[in-house]
Amino acid sequence: MNRIKEVLEQKGIKQTWLAEKLGKSYNMVNAYAQNRQQPRLETLMEIAEILDVDVKELIISNKEVH
Repeated sequence: MNRIKEVLEQKGIKQTWLAEKLGKSYNMVNAYAQNRQQPRLETLMEIAEILDVDVKELIISNKEVH
């Protein structure tokens, strides 16, 4: 699971803008944002760089917080 959609909303950035910066289709970026598809690690790192966030902010940990 990823937090791409949440980070985009926090920053007020549209998926279309991210798609353009990534050189990917809007449909692909939307699939990432809706968690229908997970980006490759390289793509996730590129998204983090474009959004100026740590890549860890884009990932939902599957570990429970105690």
